[in-house]
This record gives sequence, structure tokens and C-alpha cells, in this order.
Amino acid sequence: MRCFVIDASVIIKWIFPEKTEEEHLPQAISLLQIIKQNKVKVLQPPHWLAEVAAVIVRLQPKIAGETIELLNMMEFPVINEPKIYQIACQLSERFKHHLFDTLYHAVAIFSDNTQFITADNQYYQKAAAQGAILRLADFSIFED
Repeated sequence: MRCFVIDASVIIKWIFPEKTEEEHLPQAISLLQIIKQNKVKVLQPPHWLAEVAAVIVRLQPKIAGETIELLNMMEFPVINEPKIYQIACQLSERFKHHLFDTLYHAVAIFSDNTQFITADNQYYQKAAAQGAILRLADFSIFED
């Protein structure tokens, strides 16, 4: 079974699909559908829900509480090993990028056969050679 780590830039697309300026919305929705069908496994870093909540409360505070409950009900396993923080710190230093973003990538690197899916093209451009990362734009439900 395919395994992914999904950053806030992708999850936000699930919450605000009506935002026409959001790029690669079909890929994000396809990913959500296969998650709901239990066709893939999702692992997350400890801060994922807090980061998503911060964006929701900034964009549309009235839906924050209910949306956080719905996301929490997805019961994504959280990886909270000290090693992911070490990997994330190394990535943050190497790529001069925020630790919260590199934590997602670190979970994918730490976990066997796992890919980090991001809509953050700036981070992807820096970190693609590291491996275990996939741009949302390149995501397809038809890949094995």
C-alpha cells in the first residue's frame, strides 16, 4: 500500500475547494478520495493539525472548530520520533527552509517507502534531489 505524508499546502485545498486560484485542486481532491477509500496510508508529523488550523482560522475562522474536528477524525498516525526532528533540522539548515515544512519531509525520509506530497514548489525545487518527495502537480492515483 502506498504511503504518504501530506503537508498543509495540500490539506488546505481539501478545505477550500471553491478557491479558484488554488492550483492542482483535482490532484488534491483525488488524493483525498483515495485516502477516504483506505487505498493509501498517511503518516503525519506532530504539528500538522496545528499548522492547518492556523491557516483555517486566518482564512475562515467560523469553520475552524468543525474543520479541525473533521480532520482529527481522519486519525492519521503521527510520527513523533526524535530522529525526525534531527532529519528536519538537517534539511532546514541545508535548504534554508522553515523547520515546519522540513518536518513533513523528514517523516517521509524516516518512514520506509513513503513520499511527502507538497504543493510548495519553492521547497520542492530545493529538496527534490533528497528524494521521498512528490509535487502535488505530479501526483496521480494511477501510479503504483
